[in-house]
Amino acid sequence: MSEGQQRRQQRGPQSGGRSGGRDTGGRARQSQGGPRGPVRTVQPARRVAFDVLRAVSEVDAYANLALPGAIAEAGLTPQDAALATELTYGTLRRRGTYDAIIAAAAERDVDSIDPVVLDALRLAVHQLLATRVASHAAVNESVNLVATAVGRGASSFANAVLRRISRDTPEQWEERIEQDARSDDERLALRTAHPVWVIRALRRALASEGRADELEDLLDADNASPEVTLVALPGLAEPGEPRRPFAETAFASPGGDPHTIVAASGGRVRVQDEGSQLVALALAAAAPVRAGERWMDLCAGPGGKTALLAAIARPQDVDIEANEVVAARAGLVRNALRAVPGEVVVHQGDGRDLGTTRPAAFDRILVDAPCTGLGALRRRPEARWRKTAADVAELVPLQVELLNSALDALAPGGIVAYVTCSPHLAETTGVVQDVLRGRSDITELDARAVVSGLSMSPIDLADDGRTTTGSVQLWPHRHGTDAMFLALLQRAPKES
Repeated sequence: MSEGQQRRQQRGPQSGGRSGGRDTGGRARQSQGGPRGPVRTVQPARRVAFDVLRAVSEVDAYANLALPGAIAEAGLTPQDAALATELTYGTLRRRGTYDAIIAAAAERDVDSIDPVVLDALRLAVHQLLATRVASHAAVNESVNLVATAVGRGASSFANAVLRRISRDTPEQWEERIEQDARSDDERLALRTAHPVWVIRALRRALASEGRADELEDLLDADNASPEVTLVALPGLAEPGEPRRPFAETAFASPGGDPHTIVAASGGRVRVQDEGSQLVALALAAAAPVRAGERWMDLCAGPGGKTALLAAIARPQDVDIEANEVVAARAGLVRNALRAVPGEVVVHQGDGRDLGTTRPAAFDRILVDAPCTGLGALRRRPEARWRKTAADVAELVPLQVELLNSALDALAPGGIVAYVTCSPHLAETTGVVQDVLRGRSDITELDARAVVSGLSMSPIDLADDGRTTTGSVQLWPHRHGTDAMFLALLQRAPKES
């Protein structure tokens, strides 16, 4: 995320969000817009959801960052906050499907519809086809949103489109939009609201484990609301109930606003996916910890894994440092570490320089590399529409450079955990194999054995065909976690 994006998201979504560029048919309109008439009332939860959708569309905001602030600013009740969350995330997850329905009902491409109107239509279609919200409420309030933000002419268009959509069932609309699909993958993309390129990448990743038949289960899991998981920093807090099955530090939120629990704990308990906990725990468990070790979290923002590693390191006489290239995210790391006693130096710099500036300096390094984020589509639903296959080609060289830099910064016998929140083969095993081909000083450890050994209960980790070494790929549909990838790489020890 760029610094500009960070600043925009810290400001939060702007209410209304006029586009100032098109009328409902896509023609240029004057900046003053059409006559608006009296301000119409809109239920607060819908208003918040709409404002966040506009922020996602207009300034590339991340819903998981923008929504909590918008809910707090609006002073929503717990019930309204839950509704705003469902409306926001549900609309974002199924945007591709809803756009196809809107295009069919409007008899025009969605690119020709004013962006403000389009977001209001998406929000309404989600309510009409995927929730128990009354049809008249979904239509009327979305029309009011359009009337307030754009004008009466646009609201008449929105009203006509939504009433057309409300006349048919979700199944009828699904059948209608799939009729024009040019392939089975396009048909699956429309039904499951995933871009075709993502479907194909996920299928290849599952097929590499011999489990291509699990694709639709994975796509369904991406579209389900994830359970909120908390981490209890070891030595500083005790996990609550119910416990999660794998990480000893993980437990499920008992309900309500989890941030209340976080605040009450002083940050010693925080929200963190169990998969993220497992990969950090695996780095610490990959070999016995010796007093005096030096650890580094190389791509640390926003700091959740850093805090977990710091809590593990604290009683073991281990020095830990962190690095983050973006200033705002480096600040988030420092904030995440406040709950952990002791000093953790947080550097701001390019992780690709570490191997040159600090050669052979660290015993364990976590490289949670920038990636497409395809493993967290449950939590960051806008990523599926924001990323493209071209992003993979741009990210892989960066991932290779970061991993090589970390390996150069390893002391003899040291271990790197290479982690991505993506199952895309180019970002995972592809990067690892590319790096290993160019180095004779690095051995891959059996990450499957490490994770199985630390797991609280049996964990189903697929064999990728190698017998003595192997990476770990977690899955939402199989493990209930984000699709985290982990490889453990060890630098050769000094010759005696």
